[in-house]
Amino acid sequence: MKFLIIVLQIGILYIFSFIGKAIQNLFHLMIPGSIIALILLFVCLCLKIIPVKFIEQGAGFLLSILTLFFIPATVGIMNYPSLLSVQGAMLFIVILLSTIITIAIAGRASQFFEKKAKNREDEQECNKHYSQSG
Repeated sequence: MKFLIIVLQIGILYIFSFIGKAIQNLFHLMIPGSIIALILLFVCLCLKIIPVKFIEQGAGFLLSILTLFFIPATVGIMNYPSLLSVQGAMLFIVILLSTIITIAIAGRASQFFEKKAKNREDEQECNKHYSQSG
């Protein structure tokens, strides 16, 4: 019975995917149909048109086997040996550096906002004590 429920829920997700692709083709949009489908699904879930329980187990199953979907792309890299040579090494370095820079900027930004929030809390506490003693 659980298998049938998962298959039906994956079917619901596939219907959203089909609708997204149809909208993309109908209106000749530059946005991929899968993204349109995700937006439609998100809106339907937010507006409670479709309850989460209608897709929960199917989505969970798909997420559990998500890594299998990356195997064809990974194997496909073997068709492009240039990506594994000097250009590949440079690409790896660029990705590594951009990741480090992104982490550093995000860390600094979070420290800045945390410090600002702490200063605001300290100021409110000082005002509270000042108003009680005055």
